[in-house]
Amino acid sequence: MQIILPFISFQIWETGIKYQNQLISPTTSRSSNVLGVTITNSDNFSYFVSSAQRKNPPNYVEFKLTIPKLKLNKKEVLVDSNDLTRGLAHLPGTALPGEKGNVFISGHSAINFFKDIKDAPFAKLQDLKKGDKILVEAGGSEFVYEVIELKVVKPSDLSVINPPDTVGRYISLMTCVPPGLNFKRLVVLGKMV
Repeated sequence: MQIILPFISFQIWETGIKYQNQLISPTTSRSSNVLGVTITNSDNFSYFVSSAQRKNPPNYVEFKLTIPKLKLNKKEVLVDSNDLTRGLAHLPGTALPGEKGNVFISGHSAINFFKDIKDAPFAKLQDLKKGDKILVEAGGSEFVYEVIELKVVKPSDLSVINPPDTVGRYISLMTCVPPGLNFKRLVVLGKMV
């Protein structure tokens, strides 16, 4: 039941969100070739790892993520980190908050929705809809993003790291789906407002 129930629940969610035109099918317009990023497999779990190095590192090692709809408040995101065991991780080489490009953040989901949010901060990421706000505090500034797209992709789809264009400021939040399982990835894309 612990595995079947989340899987069925996710299938119902995915069908409903497609019906509401909230879920976007992955497009092929973005390049899937992302410099310095590989897909690593560990214990039947695949994840992105980046070897990118910043010429000018930021003057902070973490920033805060707030998602009011999910009651996620000032959750720490480790800058330029491949380590998901410590919480939310900002993929090395992707944009920093407020910069042009895509701030790419990964985090765990969980089978048990009542599990401590500390262990699975993105457990309810699928509850977001177009228009919901994502707030980021970094380097003494606050940035506001608005959800513009949700998509479910294969774990090997590197194209989600790239921003949709070269002039906008975006944020992507990625987690495994169905919650607690790792068959696919849910990516929530936001644009700075």
